[in-house]
Amino acid sequence: MTMKQKLFLMLFALVLSVTAMAQETVTPVKDKTMIVRLAEIEVYPEHLQEYLKFAGEVDRLSVEREPGVVCLFPMQSAEDSTHIRILEIYASEEAYQSHIKTAHFLKYKQGTLHMVKSLKLPTMQPLDPETMNLIFSKQRISPSAPHQF
Repeated sequence: MTMKQKLFLMLFALVLSVTAMAQETVTPVKDKTMIVRLAEIEVYPEHLQEYLKFAGEVDRLSVEREPGVVCLFPMQSAEDSTHIRILEIYASEEAYQSHIKTAHFLKYKQGTLHMVKSLKLPTMQPLDPETMNLIFSKQRISPSAPHQF
């Protein structure tokens, strides 16, 4: 299995597991459906290092400060370092709308406009969220093994 395939499988499992956890603890309401996106970003090579600093800061601050930001998981392609993917999971549309109005997000967005060659924000749907309870039960059984990338 290639590194790309492994990364895809890990990402897929993460999306499904977080979605399943939310379904366990949150009663779905029309306006409270989780938002899952996989941001696909291509950065101009000459701005890559600066972009990574902005992205690292906004991801960290968003997860630390915003209860509605369930996950911002940035990744860089092993094949082309200018290709960035960010798994974004928000508790609701309201949480997402709140996120894009924060000072740290606006600083990131305005500061990186000239660095980004392309941006896609497709919304993702879990394929089988019911099976993800197993992932969480495994996490509860063996929390002593830290995950490292």
